[in-house]
This record gives sequence, C-alpha cells and structure tokens, in this order.
Amino acid sequence: MTITVALQHKTYYDFDRPVNLSAHVVRLRPAPHCRTPIKSYSLKVEPEHFINWQQDAYGNFLARLVFPEKTKRLAIEVEVIADMTVINPFDFFIEDYAEEFPFAYDKQLRKELKAYLHCEEQGPLFKKMVESITKEKMRTIDYLVTVNQKIQSALEYGVRMEPGVQSPEESLELAKGSCRDSAWLMVQVLRHLGLAARFASGYLVQLTSDEKSLDGPSGPEADFTDLHAWCEVFLPGAGWVGMDPTSGLFAGEGHIPLACTPDPVSAAPINGATDKCKVTFSYSNEVTRIHEDPRVTKPYSDAEWADVLALAGKVDDLLETNDVRLTMGGEPTFVSIDDMESAQWNTAALGKDKLALAKTLLLRLRDHFAPQGLLHYGQGKWYPGEEVPRWALGLFWRTDGEPMWRRPELLARVDKDYGHTEKDAAKFIEKLAKRLRLDGECIQAAYEDGLHYLLAEQNLPVDFELSIANAKDDLERRRLARVLDKGLDTPSGYVLPIDWDMYSEGWRSSPWEFRRGRLTLIPGDSPMGLRLPLGSLPPPTEDQLIQEADAMRDLAPLASRDQIIQASAKGQVDAKQATPKHSEQPNPADDKTPAKDRWKNLVRTAMCVEPRDGKLHIFLPPLPYLESYIQIMALIEETAAELNTPVIIEGYEPPRDPRLQKLLVTPDPGVIEVNIHPASNWREMVSNMTELYEAARQTRLCAEKFMLDGRHTGTGGGNHITLGGKTPADSPMLRRPDLLRSFVTYWQNHPSLSYLFSGAFIGPTSQAPRVDEGRDENLYELEIAFAQIPEGEVPQPWLIDRLMRNLLIDLTGNTHRAEFCIDKLFAPGSPAGRLGLLEFRGFEMPPHGRMALVQALLIRALVIRFWKNPYKQKLERWGTRLHDQFMLPHFIWEDVSEVAKDLQAHGLDFKAEWLLPFREFRFPHYGTATLGDIQLELCWAVEPWHVLGEEVSSFGTARYVDSSVERVQVKVTGMVGSRYILACNGRRVPLRSTGRNGEFVAGVRYKAWAPPSSLHPTIGAQAPLVFDLIDTWNGRSVGGCEYHVTHPGGRSYDTFPINANEAESRRVNRFAEMNHTQGAYSPRPDVDALRQFFPKTDPRPMAPPPEESTDEYPLTLDLRTPMGS
Repeated sequence: MTITVALQHKTYYDFDRPVNLSAHVVRLRPAPHCRTPIKSYSLKVEPEHFINWQQDAYGNFLARLVFPEKTKRLAIEVEVIADMTVINPFDFFIEDYAEEFPFAYDKQLRKELKAYLHCEEQGPLFKKMVESITKEKMRTIDYLVTVNQKIQSALEYGVRMEPGVQSPEESLELAKGSCRDSAWLMVQVLRHLGLAARFASGYLVQLTSDEKSLDGPSGPEADFTDLHAWCEVFLPGAGWVGMDPTSGLFAGEGHIPLACTPDPVSAAPINGATDKCKVTFSYSNEVTRIHEDPRVTKPYSDAEWADVLALAGKVDDLLETNDVRLTMGGEPTFVSIDDMESAQWNTAALGKDKLALAKTLLLRLRDHFAPQGLLHYGQGKWYPGEEVPRWALGLFWRTDGEPMWRRPELLARVDKDYGHTEKDAAKFIEKLAKRLRLDGECIQAAYEDGLHYLLAEQNLPVDFELSIANAKDDLERRRLARVLDKGLDTPSGYVLPIDWDMYSEGWRSSPWEFRRGRLTLIPGDSPMGLRLPLGSLPPPTEDQLIQEADAMRDLAPLASRDQIIQASAKGQVDAKQATPKHSEQPNPADDKTPAKDRWKNLVRTAMCVEPRDGKLHIFLPPLPYLESYIQIMALIEETAAELNTPVIIEGYEPPRDPRLQKLLVTPDPGVIEVNIHPASNWREMVSNMTELYEAARQTRLCAEKFMLDGRHTGTGGGNHITLGGKTPADSPMLRRPDLLRSFVTYWQNHPSLSYLFSGAFIGPTSQAPRVDEGRDENLYELEIAFAQIPEGEVPQPWLIDRLMRNLLIDLTGNTHRAEFCIDKLFAPGSPAGRLGLLEFRGFEMPPHGRMALVQALLIRALVIRFWKNPYKQKLERWGTRLHDQFMLPHFIWEDVSEVAKDLQAHGLDFKAEWLLPFREFRFPHYGTATLGDIQLELCWAVEPWHVLGEEVSSFGTARYVDSSVERVQVKVTGMVGSRYILACNGRRVPLRSTGRNGEFVAGVRYKAWAPPSSLHPTIGAQAPLVFDLIDTWNGRSVGGCEYHVTHPGGRSYDTFPINANEAESRRVNRFAEMNHTQGAYSPRPDVDALRQFFPKTDPRPMAPPPEESTDEYPLTLDLRTPMGS
C-alpha cells in the first residue's frame, strides 16, 4: 500500500548586480542511512558550474559547487522521488545492558561517540529542565518518549527565518523556537543526561490522512513538505534513533535526513558566500503524489467512484425496466478498535464489552434510520457449549412512516440501572391490562422455585458465604446467590396470559391454575417469559389451530398510531372483547364442567413484566400478525408514559412482515454482526452502508483485524449479502429459478469470485464451501438438477427450493454452511424460511464501506446480466487445479478480469480495476528484488486449511484446523531465454509462463511453523524461504531474496498491530532483498547429481536443481514433499 511522492524543493537568490560566487557546499541529498526508499534524486543548479559529489566526515552526501562566472541569480532545485513505505520507529533492539536507563556506554563505544557526547556550558533554565527530568530507573524507550514529549511541551513552535540556531538557554527563556531550536535543545539535554546525540537536518513529508482520527490530531489538512530538523540518539544495539521534539514523536518514513552532524553548523543545507550586494531570497516546497497503490483506507479516487456511481445508476434503471424487483441486504460484522486480543473479539460469542458497544451502535443507527423506531432486546441463538443464549438487539420501524415508538426516552438502556422493583412491575401490568380491557384477576405473580434453590443451598461447600459469589464462580452458584439475596417470597415479576384471536381480531386472557398453588418459574437466568411452567398447565383437549401468517398473502395498510390510541381510549381495541369479565368466568373449584371442555379455550401464551437489574422488562409472546403487535406496542408506550417508567422490550420479535423494516445487532464468535435492512435501489444501499460504517467507527468498531505477523484480514465474521424482494412474492429468486442456476454455474466457472472475496478459512470444511470442493460427484448431480429448472418466470415458488435444497450443502449436509445458502428462500418448515432470500456466505468483511458497495454492485450487475441472458455453460471439472492455479493471485486476477470483460460485453462497464483494493487486501505484497533486468516479486497466496481429527480437550472432543501451512506466490519478470532458473530453499520452482514475454509465476507451499497438532507433525518449520536466481551457465546464484515468517531479528511481538501502518511495517520487515545462497550452487545430497572432473582443469560447478514431478499441483512447489518425488 505504498504511496510514491515527488518532493520538489526550490531555492532562489536574486542579486541586484552580477556577483562572484564562492565555492558552495550543498547538503540536499538524502543521507546514506535514510530508511525511506529513495527511487530517484535530481539536483539542478544555475548558473553554469562544476560539481563534485563528496561525503563529509560523518558520511553525509554533499555537493561542492564551483561557479566560474559572475551571475545575477543562483537557483538550486531539488527533486526527490520516494516511496512512503511505512516505517515503525520503534522496531529496533537494544542491548541487554542498555534496556533500562540510566546506562553507560562501554569504553570503546564512548570513545567513538566522543563528538556526540560533547556538552556545552548552559544557563540556569537549562539546568533546571535537566534536573526536572526523572532519574528513576525505567525502560530506555519509555524514558526517551518522556524526554521527547517534555521538550515538545516546553517550546511553542514558531517559524524563524534568521540563520543559525538559538542557544538552549535562549529557547527556554523565550519558551518558543523553530524546529532547529527544539532539535538543538534536545541534543544538549540528551548529552547532559549521558546519551550520545546528533543534530539532523532533512525534509519532513506529511501526507493528509485518509480518515479523521478518533483520538487526537488527524495530521495536516493537505499534503505538506518542508526543510526540518530533529535529533537522533545512539542506542547500543539499535544505532541512531530519530526523535522529533517539535511534534513529540519519533522519526518515521516522513523524516528524510540530509545531514546528521554533532553540531548544527555542519548540517546547514547550503554554505557559501558572494560579493557584497542586495539579495532577494525565495523558496518553495511542494510534495505531489505520483502513484498510489490501492489501499483499504482510500480504495477509490473521486474519479473512480464517480464511474462506480454511474454504472450503479445504469444497473438500477435496467433492473426497474425489466421488472426485477430486487432488494439487497447483508450481515456485515465488526470488531473493537481498542481490543483485538481478548476472547470476545476472537473466539467467544459473548463478552463484557460487546453488549455496551452493540447498544451504542444500535442507538446511532436508530437516530439515523428510524428516530421513532422500536428498540427490542431479544434472545438470539443458543449453541451447545454456551452457558447462556446470545442476545439480539433489534430496531424495527414501519415502512409507511408511522411511528412504532414515539418517545425514545421511554426505552431504557440495557447498561443502566433505573432502580425499578417488583412494585413498579405490578403497577405497570395493572395499568396495561386495563388498556387492553382484560380482567386484572388474570394477572399472576411469578416466583422462583424455592425448593430447588433451598436444595442447591444445602449442596454448597461447608463455610461457603453466598455474599462472596462473584464472576469467578460458576453460573449456578451466582444464580443461587442472587435468588437468595432477593428472597424466595418476593415475586420475580408478573404474568398476564394473553393471546390475539385472529378470528375476532381482539385480545383474550384466562387464569392459570397450578397444582403448587402459585406460578413457579423454571430455574434459570433467562427472562421470565422463557421460564414459564407451561408444562404444568392442563393439556389441550383438542389440536390447537395454528396461527400463522401466510408470507404470500395480500397486505392491507396498517392502522395509524393515533387510530389505535383513540380506539383504546373509547374502550374499543379494534374489535369486540373476546374475554369475559372475571366475574363471568367459572370458579375452577366449583366448576363441574368436564375437564375436556373446561380447559378448551385456555390461553397458553403470556406477557411478562419483570424488574431485572434495576430495569423493567416487558416480555412479549409470539404474535403471528403485525396488526396485533403494533397495537399492543402502542398501549405499552402509553402506559410507560403515564407512569413515566422507561422499559425494555424483550421476548419474541415482531412477526416478519413487508410493512415493517428490521435491523438487528447480534453477537457472533469474535464479532458483532449487523443484519442490515434490505435496500430496493442503489441510493438506499449507499446510504445504508455509508451510515453503518461511519456509525460503527464512531462507536469504536472497525471492519478489519491484524495478525501478529502483520497480515491484514477482515473481521473473521464475514459479510454475507442477501438477495430478495420487498415481499416473498416479489423475490426474483423465486420468480426466476434459472437465476440461481446462473449464479451457481458462473461462480463454479470463475473460482476467483470465491477466493478473491473470501476469508482465511477456505476449502470443503469451511463455513462456505464451493459446490465443487471435496465432492466431485456433486457437479454431476447439479447438472441433472439444472436440467429440471425451467426457463423464465414460473408460478411455483417452491420449485427452486425442492430442486436445490439437497445440493447446496456442505460435506455434512448442512444447508446453512454453503456458498449459496437457500435456508430462507422457500424452506417448508416455517414462515421464517419462506422469505425469498438467497444468501451469499462466501464473502469476508471488506474494511471499507465503498469496497462493500463495489462488491454489491458486482452482484447487482450479474443479476441483470443473468435476468436478460441466463448463464448456461457446462460445469467445469477443475480437479486439483482449483487448489493449485486458483490459489495464486495472478490467476485469480486473470479470472476476475474475464468476469469484468463478460459484463462489459453485456453492456455493463464494470472495470476490473475497481477490484484492485480487494487484491491488495487479500494478497498483500511482501517485496520486490531487482537483479539486473530480472525482478522477483513475492506476495501472499491462498492456502486451504485442513480440518484435523477429533481430539480430547477440557470441553470434550474438538476438531482443530491446521493453519501451519502457508503459500506464497513468486512472479518473475524480465527472464528471457533458458539461462536462468529460480530455486527456493535449494529446490527448483515450477515457473509457468503467464503469456507475457519474460514473465513467469509459481507458488511455494511450506510449513510456516510447527504446532504440536498438525496434518504432518513430524515435518518441521521450513522458513525462512531463500529464493535464488541461478545462472545455469556458471552454476551460481546471481542474487535473490529472503522471506521470513517471523521477525528476522527474533523479535516476538506481544500485541497485535494497532493499525494498518504497523501491520504493514511488520510485513515489510520480513522481506530482505539479499541473502542469496553463496558460492557455486550445490544441490542437496538427496538429489542425484554428480560433479564432473576433467584432467588438468578445475571442477565444474554443480548442476542446478532438477525439475520435479508435480502432476497434481503443477504450479506449486511443496517443500513438505521429499525432493525428487
């Protein structure tokens, strides 16, 4: 993700008369120790002159200029072209004895650093500053940070045009100075503290950031460069380390040193003299970006994004013209910016911070999408091995613009204690029952099971104090402590049996009777509504009529909020009351009615009001019709307003209905997932995605993670995209079954669509396997199924589900874990499965919202392409090519370029260049080595992870994946003819021509590290990888490069990278353009190669490594296989 800049520094001296110029010394060339890669340098001087390049006593470059003629103008113009490759200023080692300050240089080193330890006599202010700096023993790096920031805060920055440097005493007295003054003060302070320091003069390049910082300053508003000065300190083991007291930061890639000397006088950019005259001085400094690699923080330029929007508008017009009725939603995932290491952001579904962050994110989204929407706290999924169910935070709003909840202040926060008790719950449910015109005697108090908890108390260890139960105790013990602390005679809440009669369109209730004499909850931690003893109610005397809304039914407009309130105030709840008054209900003790008739109309669902954690929770039962849900919600809000009591709505969500929009925020292992509501056009998609990414960022959530070695990945939770319609009947996937056939066939024919956008875990056992991964016979069965799919629109919405349900599965038959998931298309089990939705599950989370939108645009473009011209090509039997050729980014890019050309051939100008940010993100570039006319380029490649056999763990049996094998791609350019071959760790790389002259590509597969449990545990780590370009004419390596899996200096990182810059610096550090194999090339002993001897001649060099048989994986050298096999 390099940015190449051109820095132009122009200096002009205009004289009032022709003058003689003495010999000038110019120090405006980047110093030899400059760490910023300098691609080109140019110095132009006027008038005519002689130039002699030299190096001074300190190794700095200087140009000595001699001017033979008089002149009226001296012009010095410099241009530096540099790659702003990220440099981590803290990536260095320090010798053991210097790890903590204070330390002393050894005798020889102190002698060599004598010029940099010279201390000048200083005044009282300077002495006071030095004395104020702590002398306590601390880590040297922390000490230097402290000193640097102290000096930065002591001087106000000011531009000073006068030549020379202020004395440290003068700078402290003024409390102001230029960068030269701050740097010289820093040099003297460090020297008086016993550290060798030197003055550095150079260029400072600051590029404006792509995104504004959430913490602290964001840097300059525009790209900036100027002459600058800073300080360098010598640390044993690390060498010279740059520190910039003007900013209080350490020197990075933006600091380009020109001269580093013990004294500022020796570092002046220009030295010289003229005849006596008047002079006009002028200068300019400009920096221009001349090349920018696609990067995730700014994936597209303004011009590129304008082209994207233009194509998106055209696609929208075509979708509307062809009556496709497409809607698109998704499930993007996010992780914490501040904590990428704890279990909750890696493997655990729940965590202490997730709920608070999710609630904050939901509130931001509520304020944008639906200020009068309903916030709902529901129960999410509950997987085996998890102590409690996951939560699900929902936002619901009506599509007709009517409010679902008018007063946001009456929706309580889940992370706030309002002090609500059971008395508040009793008052609330009584008021609500009156509004519903239900008999208050049907309300029942609910109690915890005293017998259960008393028995549990007796089973506690001796001398155990309940009051000390805390988060470290198991779940059962904490539950017991909480219940006993509250008391067994205190109601946990109140229950009102309630049901919506679909035939009379009204509410009804009935009293519940229990053998124990009161309503006793099932022990647990879930809300009351999930712990009701429904099994203790009399069994139904006849089969219950299923109240289920038909997903394909015609829908009438909903009643307005005001109409509902007015009807309730008049004593009419949109229908007659179906429930008689309590006095009219038979007394169960005196009733002689046969049991089969007595419980015939018993209501078996209930609303619960429970005070929990200081908040009033309203648990709603399942309601099949949206009309009933919005009615009871309006009455709950009116009751909350009357009592001025904020509440939390929990329990069952509103029923699925096209007249209601839904947005969910849920936890998943390692991430927070947002189920974004569907958009019916591109404008809505842009609005939804832009707001979501920005709201997540403001909540301190991001869409990217970093591994210890600097690899840049998505969140790990995916970015599933869903296609459907406003109603199931509108879904293009149900109306046109051939649309799904086209998608499956196209993806199968173009593996790049699976692997360019995927996460790290791919293959037959991944979360979203391709239809041809691990199941060769599946393609044969798919072709049979495809033959049964009719062309065009069909009247049977169930047809596509019946034909594809048993084919779009993983190896275990799981219909959810598939690249194309049709669980919610038209599954027969429930209305939730008949939504007309197709889910793309193979996409990893893009780190930028615009990348996600381009991903969506690609799918939208393919929808209209398939709608007009169904794709009917034959399924390709890739065999091992799938995990050989299409693991390499070169072939993935060639394939995805064909996709772009196909869309262009169908009138959709989708540019392959729009996917370059995905290539950079998925396949980071590690480095390039230039060997004469030949270049070696190394980048990341895909490697499937194998699932291992079951192993016993502390939680039972577990199946791990083997991620110890990695793959890199090597690309060679400029290699013409047969003279050179490429070897890796002594073995020949199977290069294949790309079709371009002199360009070849191959993959290298190797064991990166050796975990105790892996597919091949006896094979050790095979890193570093040493690549050699071998000249077969003389049997020598003429150069190469080296790639390390870990830091080459042995540094073991304790924390993950904090941002993309640190991650990139870690990757760059692991590549070296050196360390080829030395001497005449000798094959390894296990290769059948003989040295040939001839009389009276020196031995000839060894033969280069032979070609190896790679029939199954012809493009990949697998270092794990025995040589010659």
